[in-house]
Amino acid sequence: MMIDIKGKNALVTGSSRGIGQQIVIGLAQLGCNIIVHGRTKESCAKTLDLVKNFNVKIYCVYGELSSESQVNLIIKQVKELHINIDILYNNAAVMTPYHTDFWNHSWDEWMESFKVNVFAMYSLCRAFIPSMIENGFGRVINLTSGIKGEPELAPYGASKWAVNKLTDDLSIKLQNTPVRINTLDPSWLRTDLGGEHADNPVEAVMPGALAPALIENDGPNGQEFSALDQNSIFSK
Repeated sequence: MMIDIKGKNALVTGSSRGIGQQIVIGLAQLGCNIIVHGRTKESCAKTLDLVKNFNVKIYCVYGELSSESQVNLIIKQVKELHINIDILYNNAAVMTPYHTDFWNHSWDEWMESFKVNVFAMYSLCRAFIPSMIENGFGRVINLTSGIKGEPELAPYGASKWAVNKLTDDLSIKLQNTPVRINTLDPSWLRTDLGGEHADNPVEAVMPGALAPALIENDGPNGQEFSALDQNSIFSK
């Protein structure tokens, strides 16, 4: 059963383009207020324009997720909006270069991957989950990946394994709360990160990417959703 999220507030990281932008549009169509995030204020403009005609409130926050001080600034910007964060999509991610010589990943590449894909995600969860518990509602969706057998992209693959592990661990602590935390595998999509040879267009992520935001308070927790597999629930 899907819940009504009209009037809820959602923060979607990395929503200036790609998968995040698609999620924003889908949430806005359901009447959810949106906080768009991009690296710069200017980068949010296109997404803001795409949802301007929906009857929802829209905001923009900005900053680099690879910097702890910038992440703290993003959190500060959100809190200064003085609204509850009901839905958090930790969507933003980076993929460092593909190395045919898979022993050639630098420490900087490892660190960049984990800063954006894991450390920032943890910081955002820490910033907003406690208030979700207090407010009696919360949905946290951490974007993962089905990548495997690709040591050429080892920092990215390992960082997504860490996303899965952290989500699983946090779900245990949230089991008896009204907050649900799950992962979402969007599949291999033609985005700036996925590349032009990916299996599916970015639009294929919808509407399945919304499924983990629409579950009941006693719904799945610590589980993985597949955007493509979840499409069928919207046609029932």
